[in-house]
Amino acid sequence: MTKIAIIGAGSAVFAQQMIVDILNILGLDQGEFALIDIDPVRLAQSHEIAELTVKRFNKNFTVHSSTNRLELLPNTDFVINTIEVSGLETVRFDNDIPLKYGVDQCIGDTAGPGGLMKFLRTAPAWLSIVRDIEKLAPNAVIMNYTNPMSALVLTASRATKLSVIGLCHSIQNTANELAEFLELPASELTYRCAGINHMSWIFELFHNGTDIMPKLLELTQKPEIYERDIIRFEMLKHFGAFPTESSGHFSEYVPYFRKRKDLLAKYTRAEYKGESSFYANHWPQWRIDHDNEVKSLIERERRGEAAISLERSPEFASNIIEGIVFNRPQVISGNVINHGLIDNLAQDGCVEVTCLVDKNGIQPTRFGKLPTQLAVLDQVHQAMHDLMATAVLEENREAAFHALLIDPLTSAVCSPEEIRAMFEELVAAEQQYLPAFMKA
Repeated sequence: MTKIAIIGAGSAVFAQQMIVDILNILGLDQGEFALIDIDPVRLAQSHEIAELTVKRFNKNFTVHSSTNRLELLPNTDFVINTIEVSGLETVRFDNDIPLKYGVDQCIGDTAGPGGLMKFLRTAPAWLSIVRDIEKLAPNAVIMNYTNPMSALVLTASRATKLSVIGLCHSIQNTANELAEFLELPASELTYRCAGINHMSWIFELFHNGTDIMPKLLELTQKPEIYERDIIRFEMLKHFGAFPTESSGHFSEYVPYFRKRKDLLAKYTRAEYKGESSFYANHWPQWRIDHDNEVKSLIERERRGEAAISLERSPEFASNIIEGIVFNRPQVISGNVINHGLIDNLAQDGCVEVTCLVDKNGIQPTRFGKLPTQLAVLDQVHQAMHDLMATAVLEENREAAFHALLIDPLTSAVCSPEEIRAMFEELVAAEQQYLPAFMKA
């Protein structure tokens, strides 16, 4: 019987979608969901909607939940990690302190000052989780959805011998968006894509075997299309490849678009297209909206309405489970350690490549060499991730500062002295959420 643990299951909307995806696997008719979260109220809500979802599928799955992961981890086959550490309590610090120094963020949870601070809060909890899995479920496949994706996968790989893969929806979503821009069926497109999470690159694109990158480039001249994804189309024009993360989030990874007010006005737009402080300003309300959505689904299901969507999502977690359990070959994009996969990225760093999945597990495929102009952008972030992992694993406070010092957006705006001041202010503001070595 297949056992799947979801850690951070109090994020009921995402956890419930994972459950829907898994229950959609043909032939997987019995198993166990182990839901784990430190918030008992939100966990209880997730448990109830999980029970209702299983009922809708009429499959023989049990649902167990606990705030103590040690109770539920034994004999687990697959672990899905979705934890969020102190996010609501610190989102304003992550955004507003850097903004005071001129570092303007849209999302701020993966790169830049916000991404660094989120990592420093999250990594100790993440390491504690993987070490418990190593003791209680050493054969489990761990799928990490929590950001900063690459840095967390890298840190786990240095601390454990467990099978850990980072999963994201950015590549498959980008492929669907390109199909929409080009007015072509997504099923008829093929592409080559690789890099690091949120900085992978589509630089070969085909429609039924015909190269259509020139057609994609032509769309930069169509205002009605260009305006929908300005920053990514700018990267295509000048770097020759289309990034796999939204324009707003991607703009935080490079030094070109957010360092001056005139550039922000020219290249950024509302919401995920680059809006300043977008996450910080809206995340608290999103949390309330998500909780209300789950409550509404539960109430409607109790009344006998078919409120829960049973549609399988593009997320790859269920594909991994299906491939391994039933030996049905799957092709996914995954974040793994670069053991000879991409020649001109750090060989001990985390990269995002195509992976094959079957009964033999997750098998990353070799990509080769990225175009140099793309590789160098990824290399800087790999260096940041190396310093971030070093900071936590070696309790090296200065390594954390050095990670911020080389961040492309931060260094485009601030002097080293200013970056030091920002770093110290962030640490002082978030002390209660940070590991002890950061408080010195």
